[in-house]
Amino acid sequence: MPSKRRLRWAALPMGVVAALVLAGCSATELNGFLPGFVEGGPAATNQTERVSGLWVTSWVVLLAVGLITWGLMGWALVAYRRRKGQTGLPVQLRYNMPIEILYTVIPLILVLGMFFFTARDQSAIETKWDDPDVEITAIAKQWAWDFQYDGEEEDNSDAVWTMGVQADPDEAGDIDRDQLPTLVLPVDKKVTIDLQSRDVIHSFWIIDFLYKKDMYIGKDNSWSFIPTRIGEYDGKCAELCGEYHSMMLFNVKVVSQADYDAYLESLREEGNTGDITDAYDRLSNLPGTGATTGAEEEE
Repeated sequence: MPSKRRLRWAALPMGVVAALVLAGCSATELNGFLPGFVEGGPAATNQTERVSGLWVTSWVVLLAVGLITWGLMGWALVAYRRRKGQTGLPVQLRYNMPIEILYTVIPLILVLGMFFFTARDQSAIETKWDDPDVEITAIAKQWAWDFQYDGEEEDNSDAVWTMGVQADPDEAGDIDRDQLPTLVLPVDKKVTIDLQSRDVIHSFWIIDFLYKKDMYIGKDNSWSFIPTRIGEYDGKCAELCGEYHSMMLFNVKVVSQADYDAYLESLREEGNTGDITDAYDRLSNLPGTGATTGAEEEE
């Protein structure tokens, strides 16, 4: 009984210390140092915490397994070290059935457990909205991005769009982010992004959203989520796609519904209307590298 009391008194301060340490952690630290989190604000999307939860839990389990493994290795090094006066080899054991079962079953349970939770979370993330509030088509090309904000007409005659060009760093290597393609999203709305490629395999990655999806010729992907925090985020291609892959950057702006509507209206006023594929085919026949706006098409 006294030993149990001592154990409780020893565990109490350890628990208090652990609680204080965790309480002093920032939102980023509590989520495994992943991007997409700010102190006192929501995560970047409705899926971000799900991804970070899987990440942090996996590392906690793996760290626990590592500590146990390292502890057993250290114990074996000390307990079975060569003593003074000992010579020759130690007693050789052919097998130990309980231990062999243990180190076979435990890894199997860990692998199956990680597979189950990964498949569960991926299935939830990959679920597509039946009736999204906003549907956008993101088209990758060497080495930039086009974004079409789809309308309600099947032929996209009421859609609006922007065509982007690759990043162009100055002599110091700095990039003017205002010149990058920009994807605008309304906050707290169900968004579905349809992903297409014009040429090779690309990968659509918004870093703070903690998810990315490949884009193939002949196989369109999609991604459904809810942006939950107003702000600006970085996006890039995450698949090596050619010489200027590193310059295939874009901005993401999550704005209020009013600002989103105003942005779409500004694209209509610029003449960027209709199906972007038709506009791209027309512009690609112009001299040079192509145009980025309806105004340039008129020239």
